[in-house]
Amino acid sequence: MVLIGRRAALGAAITMAAPRLALAAWPERPIRLVIPYGGGGQTDVVSRLIGEAIAQRLGTPVLADNRPGAAGNFAAEIVSRAPADGYTMMVGSTGPLGGVNAVLYRTLSYDWQRDFAPIGLFTTAQNVILVHNSLPVRNLAEFIAYAKANPGRINYASSGVGATTHLSMELLSEKAGIEMVHVPYRQSTQGMTDLLAGRVQARSLGLPEAEPVKGNAAIRALAVTGTQRNPQWPDVPTVAETLPGYEAVNAFGLAVPARTPPEVVTRMNAALNDALRTDSVRESFLRVGADPAAPNTPEEFGAFLRQRGEIWSALVRRLRLVAE
Repeated sequence: MVLIGRRAALGAAITMAAPRLALAAWPERPIRLVIPYGGGGQTDVVSRLIGEAIAQRLGTPVLADNRPGAAGNFAAEIVSRAPADGYTMMVGSTGPLGGVNAVLYRTLSYDWQRDFAPIGLFTTAQNVILVHNSLPVRNLAEFIAYAKANPGRINYASSGVGATTHLSMELLSEKAGIEMVHVPYRQSTQGMTDLLAGRVQARSLGLPEAEPVKGNAAIRALAVTGTQRNPQWPDVPTVAETLPGYEAVNAFGLAVPARTPPEVVTRMNAALNDALRTDSVRESFLRVGADPAAPNTPEEFGAFLRQRGEIWSALVRRLRLVAE
């Protein structure tokens, strides 16, 4: 009986140790990074930068998996249902992870408060408001005056209902007292193509995505949406210089399924923060017009998402915006 008891105890000890041994070996295979927007957009640009930096630190490939649709909801649904084993993470923002989409959409297939564990913030980025040169305006004040004189005549593109490229223009409309027509695109690059061709007259575009078209003769940059001018776009004023109090900034971080082992979350966060302390990584963000985040904890990122998410959710409620 004693021998049987010892064998049973030994078996139980081995069973309990197995998950810890597996965690010690993590990661043993590539990690999937689910990106909630299409290739070439600002989310894709900054996501691939941080994915490469984390891959170097974890010693395993981080494979980008673009899953655009419904302001990040499609990607969030995929990640919420993925195994919580440390091999699936997503680039998250205030839409799916800060509660904005829960206000904007009538139903969601995931619970933004229950289904995810934050890893950390890695960058923020302003948008730039661009117009086609056929529009007879040279600055934001003239744009607002033209929109007031021609209500509903300006069509503006965005990367989808509920995206910050959409909500930043709705915030502009609210503060300036103007009326524009929203034209959402599933692929952000399609909206940019239509702006260059003059099929839409305006759009708000993240600076990392706008960098390749800077100086294009078909378009004009009117303003950036942060509180300070961006060093990569020093001659472009802020919206707040014309409309005091205006601010609309994109935020990007990493999250994993909620039941991912805490040790894995800690190691992911450590890899992320190590990257954020590195000059080469920080400079790579700055070169595309993004602002690298300071090292931060999962708890700080979670609080940041909720605080920023409530700001956008309040706008959605005020304007009674609804997405189907």
